[in-house]
Amino acid sequence: MGSWQVALHAGGMPFLLNTPGQASLRKGRRSLSGQAYFLTFTTHRRERVFRDWEPGAAMSRLVSEPSTWPKARLMAWVLMPDHWHGLLVLECSGELSKVVGQAKGATASSFNLMTGRTGALWSRGFHDRAIRNDECLRAVARYLVGNPLRAGLADRAGNYPFWDAAWLTDTSLL
Repeated sequence: MGSWQVALHAGGMPFLLNTPGQASLRKGRRSLSGQAYFLTFTTHRRERVFRDWEPGAAMSRLVSEPSTWPKARLMAWVLMPDHWHGLLVLECSGELSKVVGQAKGATASSFNLMTGRTGALWSRGFHDRAIRNDECLRAVARYLVGNPLRAGLADRAGNYPFWDAAWLTDTSLL
C-alpha cells in the first residue's frame, strides 16, 4: 500500500498527492447519485496550455457544454493555465472515473481538432473529494472560483474570464 501525503492548496483546502498505491484505492469505489464532488485534473506534464486567451476560451466553451457531462451536472468550474477544477453532482450512480474519463476524452479530442494540437492534453487520473452533506456547495464554489485570485492571475473573480457557476444563471439554486 502506498503512503498518503496530504498537502494544502494555496487557499488551505487539503488534497492528496499522487503517491504509490493511490490508484488501487479507487478500484471498486462507489460513486453515488446526487453526490457532489470537487474535482481537479491537470494538463499533461503541467504544460500551461490555457495561459493565453484563445486556447482558454476554446476549452471554456468545451468544458461548459452540458453534452460534456451527460451523467452529471457541472455546478461550478475554473480553468487555470495548467489545470481545471470543477464542482460536479452525479445524476446517476456509477463510477465517477468513467464520467471524468469521458469528459476529459471529449474535451481533449475537440480541443486538439480545434487548435491543430496533437498528443495528450490532460494528464492521467484526477483528484476528487466528495463534498459532505454539511458543506455548502456555494462555499465550495466560491473557493473554486477564487483560485485565479490566490494564484495572482486576477484581482477579482469578474476579471478572470475562464470560470462559471450555476448560481449565476439559475436563481433557483440560490
